[in-house]
Amino acid sequence: MNNRLLEMYRGVAVHATANLEHQAALELLALVMLADQDIADEEVELVREISTDWHDDEFSFEDYLRPAIEAARHAIERDRVQEFIDSIDERINSRVLRSALFSASREVAGVDNEVNPEEGSILAAVAVRFN
Repeated sequence: MNNRLLEMYRGVAVHATANLEHQAALELLALVMLADQDIADEEVELVREISTDWHDDEFSFEDYLRPAIEAARHAIERDRVQEFIDSIDERINSRVLRSALFSASREVAGVDNEVNPEEGSILAAVAVRFN
């Protein structure tokens, strides 16, 4: 992986809301994973790899992934994806993390070497807000 969030996030001061921002970032990546209605093992492993280095020891990937997937699933089922992205947008203040999210989202969407229309729509929304 060329541009890992670790490199983007290195040197940024960690503050009291860091885990909230990381949870929001995981929710965004979960939304991308669910866009095609199927979560591939490769997608989960890529999200795990991306997120491994941008959180502290208090942030457990396994503890946060399931709620992130459920939140994304509910947004999709209720046709509230834009509102969900709004919520994520409001919770991420770090400019460095924000700038890394489009690249990470694009990487997750393309892990299977194709981006379907649903993934493309989400990537477009992410590009407008986070790029």
